Amino acid sequence: MDKFKAVVVKENEDQVNYGIENVNLDHLSDGEVVIKVEYTSINYKDMLAVQKKGGVIRNYPMIPGIDLSGTIVQTSDGRFNEGQKVIVTGFDMGMSHTGGFAEYARVPADWIVPLPDNLTLKDAMVYGTAGFTAALSIMALEKNGMDVTNDPRILVTGSTGGVGSIALQILSKAGYKKISALVRKDHQEEVAKSLGATDVVFASELGEQTKPLSKQTYDFVLDTVGGEVASKLIPQIAYGGSMSMCGNAAGIKLTSTVLPFILRGINLLGIDSVNVPIHQRGAIWDKLANEWNISETTLVNERTLNEVPDVIEAVKNGQHLGRTIIKI
Repeated sequence: MDKFKAVVVKENEDQVNYGIENVNLDHLSDGEVVIKVEYTSINYKDMLAVQKKGGVIRNYPMIPGIDLSGTIVQTSDGRFNEGQKVIVTGFDMGMSHTGGFAEYARVPADWIVPLPDNLTLKDAMVYGTAGFTAALSIMALEKNGMDVTNDPRILVTGSTGGVGSIALQILSKAGYKKISALVRKDHQEEVAKSLGATDVVFASELGEQTKPLSKQTYDFVLDTVGGEVASKLIPQIAYGGSMSMCGNAAGIKLTSTVLPFILRGINLLGIDSVNVPIHQRGAIWDKLANEWNISETTLVNERTLNEVPDVIEAVKNGQHLGRTIIKI
């Protein structure tokens, strides 16, 4: 473990650069547990982390990667054992704490979730932060009235991306029958339907946002992109419906009036996957490992650490489908 490989992001004057370097444990942030990383995954947030003014990394140099799965090789915390398989997602990892794009990671014990029995380390990163976020989004919508027995009309935005692709599959497996997928490009239509969408809507069909209230088209919206897309959909949510929001690929600004909220009683449900309390995480991962387990059918590409820059560029250019996991 004297030297091992890691992706390192550096800031030099006004430039941000990244590449693979040989590092040692002294380069890692503090923590009670050292993990030999088996898999990590690439999320939209990881792409932002290596951009100038991406708003993710707090200090340089930094090893990015907001999630990982692997095996504990050192621990000073009695809750964990050497050889134990674990998952880490969120918190400050890959932001102000060195992350998963490395052969080893050192993290606080309070960030660690033991790997559920029905998941492999690979499965865990097929889900990764994206799957964890999709699960949180669906749970929030179900808490606010979405139920299979009501046969609700559901729309998933960003449907062929990381969160959206997993959300489509979970919703389909859970028994929902009216699942629309919002797509931008023709080739995404077939992909969305293969993931469980029963209908496909093109972003160009949303039209302009000219009225504070539109036809009540969807009972629930699982939004992963924010911005103008979310703004156009709020007036289309049916009475008593809800929209979960977990992303900002389409922008951070939201335009609306109060009318959908006070005349239709709709709800906006903010989804944060970063700071979910550790005592709640195990139950979410157990759900992904059991009744919502779609890891074997997920649209996933497996790449190596050396290929991280290629995947980052694909995500940046909107050319990425499904999930990409990195085998370390």
